[in-house]
Amino acid sequence: MLTTEQIAIGNTFFKGTLMETLGIELVQSAPGTVAATMAVEARTHQPMGSLHGGATVALAESLGSTCSYLLVDAEKQAVVGIEVNANHIKSVRSGMVKATGRLLHKGRATHVWDIQVTNDKNELVAVCRLTNLIIDRKP
Repeated sequence: MLTTEQIAIGNTFFKGTLMETLGIELVQSAPGTVAATMAVEARTHQPMGSLHGGATVALAESLGSTCSYLLVDAEKQAVVGIEVNANHIKSVRSGMVKATGRLLHKGRATHVWDIQVTNDKNELVAVCRLTNLIIDRKP
């Protein structure tokens, strides 16, 4: 679970990025989890009028990457996503989706996140897995 301060820091990273464009925001979550929300609307739709799979993946990767970044020494390390996959289970035409992540592995060099995306009715929309590589920043 992120602190209020970490949520505020994470959301400032989103300014001027794809995350801001898509309206992704970190939010409070249950203990042992992290979460972010995104509106399902024209900017996140595919041409058929439902949530774009790429927007769903962007939500999941944004959540996991930002939370990995908050777990490392940001002055010495950086986080890069090296693999993301998603199984899209249910379509969504409007409302909000919420990505809830659990850190499955926190290693020295990699973090692995399990992220579930749900709709307003708490129905499963997608299941995502993200692997981040932790690298040293060059001086």
